[in-house]
Amino acid sequence: MNKTIRIGTRDSELALWQANTVKSKLEALGYKTELLPVKSTGDLNLDQPLYEMGITGIFTKTLDVAMVKNQIDIAVHSMKDVPTKLPRGIVQGAVLPRANVKDILIHKGLDFLATEGTIATGSLRRKAQWLNRYPTHQVENLRGNVNTRLQKLQDNNWNGAIFAAAGLERINLKPENFINLDWMIPAPAQGAMLIVAKENDAFCKEAVALLNDTPTEICVEIEREFLSVLEGGCTAPIGALATITNDTVEFTGALFSLDGKIKLKEKVSFPLNNYKNQGEKAANSILSNGGKELMIDIKSKLNA
Repeated sequence: MNKTIRIGTRDSELALWQANTVKSKLEALGYKTELLPVKSTGDLNLDQPLYEMGITGIFTKTLDVAMVKNQIDIAVHSMKDVPTKLPRGIVQGAVLPRANVKDILIHKGLDFLATEGTIATGSLRRKAQWLNRYPTHQVENLRGNVNTRLQKLQDNNWNGAIFAAAGLERINLKPENFINLDWMIPAPAQGAMLIVAKENDAFCKEAVALLNDTPTEICVEIEREFLSVLEGGCTAPIGALATITNDTVEFTGALFSLDGKIKLKEKVSFPLNNYKNQGEKAANSILSNGGKELMIDIKSKLNA
């Protein structure tokens, strides 16, 4: 217990909240910890859409490098930002109990829903699902941490912007003028926090394993497997959600075209003791029913 666990984190308010949560939990178990905030490439470049930046790992790369250079021992991430394949030498240490999985719309009045309007989001997944439901609306690009995005919503004449409920709830910033988007399929692992450690660091792996929540770990594994099989390293409008009720897993996954006009959805349930490879099966079902062609089209448009 003499070793101090150095916790790496992004320096946004939400990222620091998440890292401090892990810090408190480890200290409650008797471990010594130290917080080391760093700025990620994704935080520094706020004008460029995420998909133009080679989205995979844009928010995690800086911490990965710090870990490989032995500047930090563990890192805490919003799991939906983490690539499905971790860098060599870095492993999943623990998945914490999941928070609210929903997307929400923060709005300036809802009259626009029945007519024309403009909402903002930096997410291809949210944009595609919004346009699928509201094809006459405009969607503007919105980047930055939670606080920056809330300010941009105030400063622009948009009707609303889409956020993950979990982030706003964690730092107590959820305003009254919001609605739950119950129809929107969240990002794989949305609402879950991930701790990564070095593969050869038995001390830290043992420490963080005590914080792991198995039901959440199973659900996000299914969702991320679905994502991994579908996208193959390319970003795309993909939503996935697994939930466990009693001993049954309900899974919904979908792939959308960039303009939201095409929606390929898979909804299945299976016994909890048979969850392995179910994400892969659902993804392959979508790929064989038009998904393969749709992914080719998405890649060509994003690379154009």
